[in-house]
Amino acid sequence: MSTPAPAPAAPVFVGPEQTAAVGRGQISVLWSLGDRTRDLDADVVRLAPGAGIGEHTEEEFGVLLTVLNGAGELRTPDTTWQLTPGALAWLPAGITRCVDAGAEGLVYTTAHRRRPAPGTGPAEGSEAGEPVCLLGLVCPECGRLAAERDARYCARCGTPLAD
Repeated sequence: MSTPAPAPAAPVFVGPEQTAAVGRGQISVLWSLGDRTRDLDADVVRLAPGAGIGEHTEEEFGVLLTVLNGAGELRTPDTTWQLTPGALAWLPAGITRCVDAGAEGLVYTTAHRRRPAPGTGPAEGSEAGEPVCLLGLVCPECGRLAAERDARYCARCGTPLAD
């Protein structure tokens, strides 16, 4: 008997009142995708006028960057692009880059495949390991962690476990 597919998560809408927010400090994350069941990491980032994200390289994931407000520059070792509202950049894994805001600041989104939580993946060099999330095995009533991966009910209190 096959397990039914999980229900899709609710869609998310972030309005201009959030993405145009002033933020605090030189670099602010105005919004992040927080749904625990997501398969995507996404943020709305605001750089104050003249602020920047220093040179860095994302080794594991490609990143999609979309400009919402303001202006700035995206630099790689080979090219500099002007960032203005509506600009979109795909930055494959392994590309070194930096982002600098212009005189009016810069607000942009980033999106990439979700990173597993630290310490939840298989050991280095291992082909097996625990699943990334064990929350489906925690009883919502008494908090007991089920010992069996395929448990459907809590062995302590009998409460059904999440699918």
